[in-house]
Amino acid sequence: MLLCLYDQAIWSEGPVWWEQQQLLVWSDVEGRRVLAWQPDGSVGVLLDATMFTNGNAIDADGNLIHCEQGRRGISRTLADGLTVMIVTHYADKRLNSPNDLAVAPDGAIWFTDPTYGLTQPRQGCPAEPALDHRSVYRYDLVTHQLTRAADLEQPNGIAFSPDGHTLYVSDTSLKAGGHKHEIVAFTVEPDGRLGNPRTFATIEPGVPDGMFVDTRGWVWTSSGSGVQIFSAEGERLGEVPTPSLCSNCTLGGPSGNRLFITGEAHLWAIDLRS
Repeated sequence: MLLCLYDQAIWSEGPVWWEQQQLLVWSDVEGRRVLAWQPDGSVGVLLDATMFTNGNAIDADGNLIHCEQGRRGISRTLADGLTVMIVTHYADKRLNSPNDLAVAPDGAIWFTDPTYGLTQPRQGCPAEPALDHRSVYRYDLVTHQLTRAADLEQPNGIAFSPDGHTLYVSDTSLKAGGHKHEIVAFTVEPDGRLGNPRTFATIEPGVPDGMFVDTRGWVWTSSGSGVQIFSAEGERLGEVPTPSLCSNCTLGGPSGNRLFITGEAHLWAIDLRS
């Protein structure tokens, strides 16, 4: 049964299970907060007055990292609760509005950079983009090198296969006057470069806003009807319907088998079979 764990956000996004702290962290993008659900059922404000934080992830050292659409970069939360920017520019030009991110097996941070935070005043700071492309990037925490890995119309959700050899990225340009509502898959080469994209799945209804990949290689993605599930081969396996529009999802919880789903004002959860 789908449980509603919270319903007081404005636009919920970016869920991640923070194993080291035993917290489910997610963003209220328009409410400008990062929230945290604890297994006892309580919900608290982890970060307040954020600059439109969207995607969240845990880096290789167990730190919480974020996509900030307002400050147009990737940030890290420090032990004292302050956030510091770790990347904001590409080729000496400001990024668009980083949306979602994933940490590769080698510790590099990969993120998407559409223009939603520049065009939607409720989710960012309106501005003309400095870049003429909307891209997927790889940021090396050791060398501090930012590499432009691929271009899409409006790259959005991002996730790796369990072995790190495949990168999935959603293109949601349908939300911005385009036509794409699909997930593309890239082969990750040994040197970190990406192979040519191939269409993994086209999502109906709605768009594949956010997603994750489980240990079997199944891709779980948001859509206009709920969380849709695909095999590693792209076969649609089923769906977890949601009462209203969902935005993203992740797996976690103390037992590791709880599906957390964000959407509009809500954080939902359902326990899956082990």
